[in-house]
Amino acid sequence: MTGRPDQQAASTFESAYSLLLPDPAGCERVCRQMLAAGESPVIRLLLASALRLQGDFAGAQAIADGLVREIPRWAGAHFERGMALGRQGRHREALDAFAHAERLGGVPSLWREIGEQHWALGDRRAADAAFLRHLAEPSPEPSLASAMMYARASETAQAENAFRLHLGHYPDDVLALRHYAELCSSLDRYEEAEALLRRCLERAPSFTLGRYGLAMVLLHAHEAAPALVEIDALLQGEPGRLEYMILQADALGRVGDFDAAAACAERILARYPDHGGMWTTYGHFLRALGRRDECEAAFKRAIALGSPLGEAYWGLANLKTYALRADDIAAMRDHASRMPAGDERVAMHFALGKALEDAKDYSAAFEAYARANAERRAALPFDREERVQAVRRAREVYTAAFFAERAGHGAHAEDPIFIVGMPRSGSTLVEQILASHSAVEGTMELIELLMIARRLGRGSSVEEAAAALSAETCRNLGEEYVQRTRMFRKTAASRFIDKMPNNFTQAALIHLLLPKARIIDVRRHPMACGFSNFKQHWATGQAFSYDLADIGHFYKCYVALMSHIDDVLPGRVHRVIYEDLVADPEAETRRLLDACGLPFEDGCLRFFENNRVVRTPSSEQVRRPVNREGLDGWKPFEQWLGPLRAELGPVLDCYPRAPPR
Repeated sequence: MTGRPDQQAASTFESAYSLLLPDPAGCERVCRQMLAAGESPVIRLLLASALRLQGDFAGAQAIADGLVREIPRWAGAHFERGMALGRQGRHREALDAFAHAERLGGVPSLWREIGEQHWALGDRRAADAAFLRHLAEPSPEPSLASAMMYARASETAQAENAFRLHLGHYPDDVLALRHYAELCSSLDRYEEAEALLRRCLERAPSFTLGRYGLAMVLLHAHEAAPALVEIDALLQGEPGRLEYMILQADALGRVGDFDAAAACAERILARYPDHGGMWTTYGHFLRALGRRDECEAAFKRAIALGSPLGEAYWGLANLKTYALRADDIAAMRDHASRMPAGDERVAMHFALGKALEDAKDYSAAFEAYARANAERRAALPFDREERVQAVRRAREVYTAAFFAERAGHGAHAEDPIFIVGMPRSGSTLVEQILASHSAVEGTMELIELLMIARRLGRGSSVEEAAAALSAETCRNLGEEYVQRTRMFRKTAASRFIDKMPNNFTQAALIHLLLPKARIIDVRRHPMACGFSNFKQHWATGQAFSYDLADIGHFYKCYVALMSHIDDVLPGRVHRVIYEDLVADPEAETRRLLDACGLPFEDGCLRFFENNRVVRTPSSEQVRRPVNREGLDGWKPFEQWLGPLRAELGPVLDCYPRAPPR
């Protein structure tokens, strides 16, 4: 609604116009009152818009027809006439009216409506072209401009209301869909953002920025395979565009295709040899592939290029078997002193801590670790009470009677083997042993089960939602998990491993959805495990790991929850004590294979010869025979670990058993 020849009526028009979208009936009443007091073409045009928004298309057209006859060079009158005609299904006449409006200077949203008419006529190419022009409009109509302004100012509630109001009347406005999707994505509402962007791309498939946004949203939502479909479409149009190639490498890594991811990184570096960030990413891919020398060289190349320094130094430090030198330590200290707060400085302090630990300067190493953790914790706080309540709910809901009543529920797939427990517990070693069996494929730390749990927990707790699941829903969800994990399986092995440690929080849900899946709980001495978490720079949030007392609290909750599962589902979980595995690898391996229903194979004892991809921080360690290095690594730091010891309390005293309740 625009194009006002009568400037004297401007203020009157604006006051009435403010009612148009939220209350078109109210706008109509005000317009009729104004017109009763005196003639105004602007108010008549506004009245036509109000009638159209209420569904009186013929009435709106009659007013617009009169205005076109009286003021034939008024773009706004032709536009409103086209709107009314289009809503009546008279699409070609509407296009003629819009053509008149365009020749007279146009109005905001004109190209959106032209696109809608072509869409209705089945001319998808013309519709796509028109929607692209709408997306390029420098000045959106006031209702959308207001929503975008609120979004830029981070006034989320006002922005949402404005977007919803606008889309309530113009549900396929590609410009509004795109900006609302950005808002939803910024709020981590990825499913909504995805739905909005797919609607946008349905109307405007050539909108590359929208497709790029969709790929990003899918990656944020851990939907890497669908993201690759969108990335491939982008690369077909612009094969050499750097942003698309980087996105492709990231997505390939996320689906576990590290050979392809590394090859993609190599193509990028062939074109952009000074891209420090890609050298770091390439180093991570090479590390997963076990290409140690090339990995080390990639991180060093990133450091030589000067960016991103913190992440590149951490890449070297995180090799575990690589020792940074005294000159490296001096350079790292210098860089850290000049870095602003943020992820790069956090990574640098973690790397510095590892370098100083290797140099046996334990006091300085702990100080570096403490600085890194303090900064990370400030940005990612841990909710202790939420963990306590989760254990309480599990004890209340997941009783022996609960599971007895649901015997036979769930999918009957036997192929998943879940390795769960605390991060840094030795789970990668157990995975490597199992993945060296001819019938088992190691995949990676899969998020699929946690995504199902997160979906169930919307609006209530996961435990409450689980209690309400029917037998059919349990089966469907179990089958959904198996289906969603197929993309990560690259061999014909009959069994596969999901080594997401945090899945211990959903051990009961695993049994409910997949009663024949194996669950392996790997447990490591709480002081060793706790300090190992404290000095690990996680790529994504393990919020408990940035404070020693929080780590102790999380470990206690883990033990309490798994102890409850042992009580209500005796024998369901097979537990591997890391120290026992190190002391007698063959005996513990035989017990492990028996628990998984697998015959013994000598290859499981030669797991270090397995050249499979390993993505976790222990990738270098599991390519060597079992050793005792990880058992006592915390002891040189014991004098600083009081908060961890104090918080653990009886859990430490009773290890490896759980303390009595």
